[in-house]
Amino acid sequence: MKSISPSSSHADAHKYGVLFVFAAGVLWSTVGLGIRLIEDAVVWQILLYRSISMSLFLYVLIRVRSGESPFVQIRRIGAPAIIAGLSLVAAYSGGIYAIQNTSVANAMLLFATAPFMAAVLGWIVLREPVRAATWIAIAVAIGGIAIMVAGKSGGVALKGSLAALGSAFGFAVFTVALRWGRTGEMLPAVFLSGLFAIVITLAICLGLGLSIVLSPSDGGIAMGMGVFQVGAGLILYTLGSRSLPAAELALLSLAEVLLGPLWVWLFLGETATENTLIGGAVLLAAIAGNALSGKRRKPPPITAP
Repeated sequence: MKSISPSSSHADAHKYGVLFVFAAGVLWSTVGLGIRLIEDAVVWQILLYRSISMSLFLYVLIRVRSGESPFVQIRRIGAPAIIAGLSLVAAYSGGIYAIQNTSVANAMLLFATAPFMAAVLGWIVLREPVRAATWIAIAVAIGGIAIMVAGKSGGVALKGSLAALGSAFGFAVFTVALRWGRTGEMLPAVFLSGLFAIVITLAICLGLGLSIVLSPSDGGIAMGMGVFQVGAGLILYTLGSRSLPAAELALLSLAEVLLGPLWVWLFLGETATENTLIGGAVLLAAIAGNALSGKRRKPPPITAP
């Protein structure tokens, strides 16, 4: 009988980890294309429909995966889950607004600053040490951001860029909240964020007099984004991240940033400004350099509570 060596098993796990995390990045990269295909709905309407489908999908997933209600898991995590959930609502809102008001390339590249913001927040709030190479990468990234927003002194383009940075900050708070709660389990907090988003966006839509009934096309795209972009992407990332070191996760995450502008260019002909391309290249170099300089160690495993 043929035996499977531990090294062979580890190699297979690593191979599938790379495949799953990259596939997650591909799914997440389509967010810009999805939002561009929506014709009439505004940010609050899109987020409402996306959150409904995402919450239903994650509820079923968590029940099947863990055998218990996500509400039980949320109570076990406590306050960090609430903070993480609310921060994701801010991140989602800023992300959709950014893509609707600036180029997808500009928005996606600015979203990629979230890990750097998380490093600084972790240092301030949790007293987590930050490597010297990361501080250098943060300084380089700030230079890239300055180049990207140069020339956007007014109008919706600048508001879109600021919203993208606000979205990145929301994701950074989400990351730090999970670390504060000492849990690598992200799905209950994401599920909670969907419930928060439903309540908040429904109230905003009613308050602003926005219709909560979308066209079949807009509603279908928004709900499809909740299941395939957010939900399926999270499943693949959760599975793949178990067997990959942090440096590889950071590098593979660049797939989302690089592919997002590619889809809208291929299908919709949308291009980026020269400043976005130059500043984006500087920012990507900072992210890649920080990842490559990091130690090859596995991140805390994402496990079912």
